[in-house]
Amino acid sequence: MNVNEMRWRRRHWLAALTALLGSPVSAVQPAPARRIDQDRLALSWVDSAGHWLGVLRLAPGGPRLDARLAIPTRAHALRVLPDGSLLAVARRPGDWLLHWTPSGQVLRWGWIEPDRVYNGHVLVSPDGRTLYTTETDFQSGAGLVGLRDTRTLQKRDEWRTHGIDPHALIRDADGQLLVANGGIATRPETGRLKLDLERMDSSLVRLAPDDGALLGQWRLDDRRLSLRHLALAADGTVGIALQAEHDEAERKQTAPVLAVFDGRQLRTAVPPAGLSLQGYGGDIASTGDGFFAVSCTRAHCVSLWHADGRYAGQWPLDEACALAPGRRGNVRAGGRTAGFELSAPPGEPAPQRLPLPTGARPDNHWTRL
Repeated sequence: MNVNEMRWRRRHWLAALTALLGSPVSAVQPAPARRIDQDRLALSWVDSAGHWLGVLRLAPGGPRLDARLAIPTRAHALRVLPDGSLLAVARRPGDWLLHWTPSGQVLRWGWIEPDRVYNGHVLVSPDGRTLYTTETDFQSGAGLVGLRDTRTLQKRDEWRTHGIDPHALIRDADGQLLVANGGIATRPETGRLKLDLERMDSSLVRLAPDDGALLGQWRLDDRRLSLRHLALAADGTVGIALQAEHDEAERKQTAPVLAVFDGRQLRTAVPPAGLSLQGYGGDIASTGDGFFAVSCTRAHCVSLWHADGRYAGQWPLDEACALAPGRRGNVRAGGRTAGFELSAPPGEPAPQRLPLPTGARPDNHWTRL
């Protein structure tokens, strides 16, 4: 199925949902802003009934689902806006961006332009007026950052990322934009199929936030390591979750899952001898007190690292992926069917279980409200 066919089906799904609800979802008005509660998680998941967004409240009497909202395809990243509303982006190659509220109201959909695809991530400007979305021009394959109006989700401008397959983006300690170019070629007619891996070109780029000027670009020595997700430590160090694309199974199994960037140098964090993390970092979070947590989905654990790249331990978790900073420096992690609040570093107290909606399988990311 090509990209245009996927878009037609998704829009058909949205039209059917609108008819079922009896009113246009785009006509829903924003709910009054309310104080954000730090004991809630916004997440996306899939179950036997389809794909969902929702908010899970971690109340003392037990968790409950505050809201649930059907979506046409898998979501990827979620972001919180200054007024407490939320953004969700479709998994790449995606065609929708959704502005919604923690009560489950749809505010507006932002469908991608005909010759572009969303790459799953969005960043909010400090003043809340501009959204930066990572995108691909599927005719040329060039990576882009789209600049969109927060109120309308319409594109105002776009900048080159000086690479292909841009994924996560953050602001660094100096307020500049950092973008992870994953470096993996795809084509619209083959969707997520990875192509030409022998010519991978993954890089970390720094862009000026006012005009997109290229301020720096860094690559790892091992060109088969794809830079995917980013987190900022309290000391300004950036952690990057890696995904290995080597042809040889042994190299992939022993490949690093973390790189660290100190503003000048990009280098890998080497796992201890004999430790296999299967070369796949699904997500990354900074604990706020000097550690990076990296979910190792294929190794079924969450690994913990000092901000300088030294290994600090791990917690077992089946198909670990979604991560978010918890309270008091802990990490909230979601796996195949369960979530946990993990102490950092690993040790006492024991992980606290965070029950998920019945039958739910969390997607790649969640975020604390």
